[in-house]
Amino acid sequence: MRRIPEPEYMDIEEEAAAYAAADFDAVNAAFVHAVLEFSGTRAAPRVLDLGSGPGDIPQQICQMRPNWRVVGVDASRAMLRCAMRRKSEYKKTAWLRYVQCDAKKLPFPAHCFDIVISNSILHHIADVHNFWLEIRRVTKSQGALFLRDLARPSDEKEAARLVQEYSGKESPLLQEEFYRSLLAAYTPDEVQRQLHDADLPEAQVLQVTDRHLDVRCILP
Repeated sequence: MRRIPEPEYMDIEEEAAAYAAADFDAVNAAFVHAVLEFSGTRAAPRVLDLGSGPGDIPQQICQMRPNWRVVGVDASRAMLRCAMRRKSEYKKTAWLRYVQCDAKKLPFPAHCFDIVISNSILHHIADVHNFWLEIRRVTKSQGALFLRDLARPSDEKEAARLVQEYSGKESPLLQEEFYRSLLAAYTPDEVQRQLHDADLPEAQVLQVTDRHLDVRCILP
């Protein structure tokens, strides 16, 4: 099935609110656990979360690793407003800040982050080459890179099945967004080629669920 792109970010208040209200607790907790396990023991790392959306993931990380200095970035003002509202509901967020920016043009100096993470941003990105180059630019030597995203299913029938199985109880708007995101996702082979073209051949691409792939790497 060919890829059908979707908009790079959600800046419509209704869409952002629907996404923020959805039940991603189990998925987000699994992602945070995988990030912490992969990143290993680091004293007080600087962490960049790309496409932080309503902020659940960076805020969960701050609860579990209060000494980690986390920056969440998103291009959507609507999403960042959700994240800032939720920040007040959490303790241990003194080291957390949010920045509105394009993940392909990050406003940070080179080699300044020890850990770069992202959950479900890649399928929004059309210019994937510059996206990966920016990640490589801002990550320190021996820095950890961990991204999780949707993997494009084999056909539209399978996409519809995944929507029903995993978001059948959500609103029609969120179901439609999930379906569009599945069609916009990349396959593991496509992502592996992207990484090779961006001089990240050491990165592993793994399909970890029936709808998710991971990119994992410790930079040389």
